Amino acid sequence: MRTLGDLDVEGRQVVVRVDFNVPLGGDGAIADDARIRAALPTLAALRERGAARLVLLAHLGRPNGREPATSLAPVAARLGELLGTDVALIGEPDPAAVPDAEVVMVENVRWFDGETADDPALAARYAALGDVYVDDAFGAAHRAHASNHAIAALLPSAAGLLLQREVETLTGILEDPGRPLVAIVGGAKVTDKIGVIDAFLRRADSVLIGGAMCFPFFAAQGHDVGASLCEAEGVEPARRALAAGGEKLRLPVDLVLGRAFSADTEVQALDGVDVPEGWMGLDVGPRTASAYAERVAGAGSVFWNGPMGAFELEPFATGTRAVAEAVAAARGTTVVGGGDSAAALARFGLEQSVDHLSTGGGASLELIEGKPLPGIEALA
Repeated sequence: MRTLGDLDVEGRQVVVRVDFNVPLGGDGAIADDARIRAALPTLAALRERGAARLVLLAHLGRPNGREPATSLAPVAARLGELLGTDVALIGEPDPAAVPDAEVVMVENVRWFDGETADDPALAARYAALGDVYVDDAFGAAHRAHASNHAIAALLPSAAGLLLQREVETLTGILEDPGRPLVAIVGGAKVTDKIGVIDAFLRRADSVLIGGAMCFPFFAAQGHDVGASLCEAEGVEPARRALAAGGEKLRLPVDLVLGRAFSADTEVQALDGVDVPEGWMGLDVGPRTASAYAERVAGAGSVFWNGPMGAFELEPFATGTRAVAEAVAAARGTTVVGGGDSAAALARFGLEQSVDHLSTGGGASLELIEGKPLPGIEALA
């Protein structure tokens, strides 16, 4: 993969694909600017190396055409505040529309026909905006789109600092981790993460399962799951993982139950994993949280992706909080795979306490699984 050191940017106009797909509040304001901040080192490096102008490409949401609610206007304004310079927003990828400004941002690339189809004609329009291309959007690297794939063949191209760090960190925890390597995998669906579970069963010393995805494992073992979210399609993959994992694969030993998915529902602690009828498991219990935290504390490397329960509901946040605090305090290298795990760290004020917090949930999982990432392959 080519990096910034392979690219001459002095006096050149640089097209930069960034990942500014930030969450917006109901008022349209940015709720979390972490992804914008994550791109600042690359933008600063390009400016320090003498780039004449930066032209930024980014997407926001999944709009159906030019939806005003998905305009990058608030993103451009926030980036300007962080950079200390105005960021000009243009509506089309047209060289004639580029003003005399240090930093220019093109409107949401998903407004343009052909973006998600990796259209060569649209990629050519993007390429006409500059002399060289830098991809720093790791969160989109698992997609082959015009702004991060087809364009790379049209200009001298390289990875930005963020994308480089993401790839090196995630690859490193697989290929040369400090031992023991502990992987914590949670969330809702086994089928979404079975590739990650399988990858860590081959490489890690312990794989700790939490969240609703534990219920297909329990169902495969013959336990009652009550009204818990239990993905039927996940039972067979869970059964195969149980057979392959042996002592390496760890499941919860106790649970916190609720009558309904609600913060004010009736709550019951269960010392065991057979869920009574009419109840649903919504968090791991205290014995599980303590055992998982102990494993993390003794780890040389930790990878975490996915909450232990419905952490957005306070009665069911304890297990995820315990794991988040253990990861934050761990002596070994700690890598968190974005998505809900990142949201949990932010909720508990721990996002600055891990070694690497990935900006790409889906991309990080596919990289761990060993799948090719088109956005990265385009920079080879």
